[in-house]
Amino acid sequence: MIGVLTHHWAKDDCVDEARDLLNRNGIAQSQAPGFVSRQTLHALADETKITTLVIWENEEIYEGWRASPERGAVMSGASDLWSQPTESERFEVVHRLSRV
Repeated sequence: MIGVLTHHWAKDDCVDEARDLLNRNGIAQSQAPGFVSRQTLHALADETKITTLVIWENEEIYEGWRASPERGAVMSGASDLWSQPTESERFEVVHRLSRV
């Protein structure tokens, strides 16, 4: 499994719109083959910073999602919402613990 950690910084006047867009993206991701889980985090120190951690079965499946028309449709116009480029990094999931 891989985890994809992505930081987004919304423009000050677009925070609600950015959160809505990322929520729609999460819903679309959850329907994709190979999706495992997603967490969305809102930074306490910076209300414009929204971070997501998405777990996928493997990197090939994630790449398929990134290239999918579903993702393209959901994320259309997203770049207009960000005050700076998003930062994304991939990790190998080596231990997963959940109470839920």
